[in-house]
Amino acid sequence: MKRALITGVTGQDGSYLAEFLLSKGYEVHGIVRKASTFNTPRVEHLYVDPHKGDVKFFIHYGDLADTGQLTHLIYQLEPDEIYHLGAQSHVRVSFDLPEYTADITGMGTLRILEAIRRSGIRTRFYQASSSEMFGASPPPQNELTAFQPRSPYAAAKVFAYWSTVNYREAYNIFGCNGILFNHESPRRGETFLTRKTTRAVAKILAGQEDKLYLGNISARRDWGFAPEYVKCMWLMMQQEKPEDFVIGTGESCSVEDFVREAFAYVDLDWEEYVEIDPRYFRPTEVNHLQADISKARSVLQWEPEIGYKDTTKIMMDADLRAIGLEAPGEGDEILRDHGYTWIGSHVDLGLREIVPSAFPGQTTGA
Repeated sequence: MKRALITGVTGQDGSYLAEFLLSKGYEVHGIVRKASTFNTPRVEHLYVDPHKGDVKFFIHYGDLADTGQLTHLIYQLEPDEIYHLGAQSHVRVSFDLPEYTADITGMGTLRILEAIRRSGIRTRFYQASSSEMFGASPPPQNELTAFQPRSPYAAAKVFAYWSTVNYREAYNIFGCNGILFNHESPRRGETFLTRKTTRAVAKILAGQEDKLYLGNISARRDWGFAPEYVKCMWLMMQQEKPEDFVIGTGESCSVEDFVREAFAYVDLDWEEYVEIDPRYFRPTEVNHLQADISKARSVLQWEPEIGYKDTTKIMMDADLRAIGLEAPGEGDEILRDHGYTWIGSHVDLGLREIVPSAFPGQTTGA
């Protein structure tokens, strides 16, 4: 049985990755930041009472700012694979919290790499890099495209990217970068553009809200479906040698296109409900991101199956049900057609009212 350690396990990608690895027979350990409020709803369904035996999913408290705890966990667990997904990952917020973003998103990666080096453990390391690193570079972007970061978040990710490459070349660590373009799902954080939109559409339909306020709706992104991308993370870690890969759909659309799709799914005219608020504009904008996934197709034998229109339907079904409305169900059909049977509770997971944590006091070895 392989053992994996995931930072950011309670996030969108971390929760899907945990499910995917468990479906592959892994023992999965996740790092959770201690908070006074409950922050585990996306993974609560994976919890098994350790008193019942046959436990394959474990939670450990830790923080990417705490070198000692990270080193301790890596040394004690001796994971076969480490998936580093944890970060301050909101681009707009990074302008308000630049120092914190640099410390957690950038230095957090270096702390893990140094812990691997000092421990001497032979593990494989995955760094969650971001398409935001390309910034102002013209599309399509691939593994050879120059980085031109346009936010503190992107700059921190560039630091983490090159740190991974440096430790790979200097210390022979199996370290790979997954440069993932935007990927969405019903578990996306509620302040991110896509989820903010699908939640607002559902609430407008229910008569709970009147408007959706957005920033730059002309920006173009390559939007995919998050569970497809965690498969790529795993595929990168199964290669004979560590390499870096760009992952996306190969297509891009504007924010306006995404918003239009969401409103059209419930037969509403988006122009009646959307207003532009300058407060949501970034100080420096990334205008156009579009992935060139030639390398992933060739080396990983991977092909994206769910584009932004289908992703919108999946998210809309979930958010409509979350507030008690009947959903058209096209998103459910898409999930079934593509065989996402390993996803647990995709309809309401992360959307329902947060309940008390299922992990009281669980630590290493529990």
